[in-house]
Amino acid sequence: MNNDKIIDGNLIANEIKEEIKLEAGRLKEERGIVPGLAFILVGNNPASQIYVKSKGKTCNELGFYSVTEELPEDIDESVLLDLINKFNNDSKIHGILVQLPLPSHIDETKILEAIDYRKDVDGFHPQNIGRLVAGKDCFYPCTPFGIIELLRRSKIETQGKSATIIGRSNIVGKPLANLLLRKEINCTVSVCHSGTSDIRKYTLNSDIIIVAIGKPEFLKADMINEGCVIIDVGINRLPDSTKKSGYRIVGDVDFKNCYEKSFKITPVPGGVGPMTIAMLMKNTLLSAKGEVKF
Repeated sequence: MNNDKIIDGNLIANEIKEEIKLEAGRLKEERGIVPGLAFILVGNNPASQIYVKSKGKTCNELGFYSVTEELPEDIDESVLLDLINKFNNDSKIHGILVQLPLPSHIDETKILEAIDYRKDVDGFHPQNIGRLVAGKDCFYPCTPFGIIELLRRSKIETQGKSATIIGRSNIVGKPLANLLLRKEINCTVSVCHSGTSDIRKYTLNSDIIIVAIGKPEFLKADMINEGCVIIDVGINRLPDSTKKSGYRIVGDVDFKNCYEKSFKITPVPGGVGPMTIAMLMKNTLLSAKGEVKF
């Protein structure tokens, strides 16, 4: 396997985190500011607990200040809103992250909108989404931001290229389409989804394909042209009795068969995944420095 084809997300994410660590050190030394991130975790979802713990650990490694508030599953919505308001008014906190999903009795939209958009380092607040669509300065959602950095740091030409996104979620597909349309990136963008009648028609004519549809090994070799770039956002578990865990992790791309035809391709795991946390830290640093101009 030719490693030159692989876009190594771990390697790139580590490069970005080293840069952030140096910048955070300078910010503390020159202006006395330590980037601060607040995590709010509601309930006992094991995956959410792992995510928050991992993000907190990264904060420590980069010299950030972080605080984690763990709330019970049956917490009243008003208590959660009060806590968000407290962090909105805390000058030591530059980013607020409410770990999703939330329990069913809590209105997710109301919670996300309660976060001060100037501390919305996840990039989910309507103010940030609206500014993204309008091409204005804002916090970019972390996974799309990470994908753009993967392309940029892998020196993949985007100007005038055709890009197809498979998946239209608010977290990946829609914001990524808007980022790829920005003049500095300048792709011609198609967005395919479950209602698209012939996805192959689009992918066969694409220079860059980003797959975020949540279907294991959905993108097949006969759907792509020779020399395209493939970014795989999917993480799926498939039963596998040969593994100790009883499953293997695969993406939304049939990696083994698409690999040969591609120019560059991200693996799963180790592709897009590590970039999401790196870009969360980048957004928090930008917030602490006041570099996002609202």
